[in-house]
Amino acid sequence: MASCAGLALCGQALVVRGGSRFLATSTASSDDDVPFTYDCSTAEKKSQENKGTVVRRCTALTFTASEEKLLVADKSGDVYSFSVSDPQGCGRLELGHLSMLLDVAVSPDDRYVLTADRDEKIRVSWAAAPHSIESFCLGHAEFVSRILVAPDHPELLLSSSGDCTLRLWEYRSGRELHCCHLTSLREPEEPWGDKRSAASRIAYWGQESCVALLCDCIPVVYIFQLDARRQQLVYRQQLAFQHRVWDVAFEEGQGLWVLQDCREAPLVLCRPVDGRWQAVPENAALKKVSAHLQGNWAMLEGLAGVDAGFSGLYKATFDNVTAYLRKKEERLQKRRQNPPPGPNGQAKKMKPEEASLRCSS
Repeated sequence: MASCAGLALCGQALVVRGGSRFLATSTASSDDDVPFTYDCSTAEKKSQENKGTVVRRCTALTFTASEEKLLVADKSGDVYSFSVSDPQGCGRLELGHLSMLLDVAVSPDDRYVLTADRDEKIRVSWAAAPHSIESFCLGHAEFVSRILVAPDHPELLLSSSGDCTLRLWEYRSGRELHCCHLTSLREPEEPWGDKRSAASRIAYWGQESCVALLCDCIPVVYIFQLDARRQQLVYRQQLAFQHRVWDVAFEEGQGLWVLQDCREAPLVLCRPVDGRWQAVPENAALKKVSAHLQGNWAMLEGLAGVDAGFSGLYKATFDNVTAYLRKKEERLQKRRQNPPPGPNGQAKKMKPEEASLRCSS
């Protein structure tokens, strides 16, 4: 199994991460969550059966580079570690945030644990001593939805956010290298041109340093190229689909797999042809995997139908001052039109200077 394998339907309904040998899953059916680990080399399921080990719902999970531990981030902002060799062991609390965690990643050398939360922060902690913080990557204006460390450039971090940006970081120093505004890539005639969206998946293909970005509830996959020498992201193209895209993942030697909300054609395989990504004709591998998905379509459709995207994570803003000033102006207009009566029952006329003073108050 490729190390980049993953699936996250609607961001939180089903979370799957794969390594070279193990596969981990978690379903967000309730606040109490149970992660399951599978040994794919022997087709043996190794699972953590005791419920309540993860106190709150799992939002993200990943393996360490050595695949000795499974790191699970939950809704309350904590990260627990589970031993792969001891599937019945209890989870160990590694670190915590003050806000909800949305993603967790590990550096390729297992030295750092990177966590992204709802309060626009990316924290870089030492894996051996998670209480020791190496740096913060600060700059996003909304929640950080996804993070990914480039496997062939282990010093670089990709992050996406509800502020509609894709950013490149040198995460050990917390320095931002490049920021791409996704709204500038959209066409005005597109029906989602002015819609707020956060990335639900960042996929990376080391063969051509290619980055695929899938945004929540938008049937478009943005393709970038990571230029590590110039420390920037180069926009290449966007792939548009007729149906809602649930997830994307690269596979070495195959290309970009696209999972979409279409029972007749649940999978689309894209490959670069003359520098442009495009869908390839149906082949044996595509037919085989599509047949498996069609046979379990009821489960996929039910999970993906859950409205558990990022819409509820945006900041709520309240402009009470504008409403107050508008009502105040309405009261002043009424007083000018109907001035209060004087001592003899006659309407009292306001002097111009009094009117200006009242208006300024």
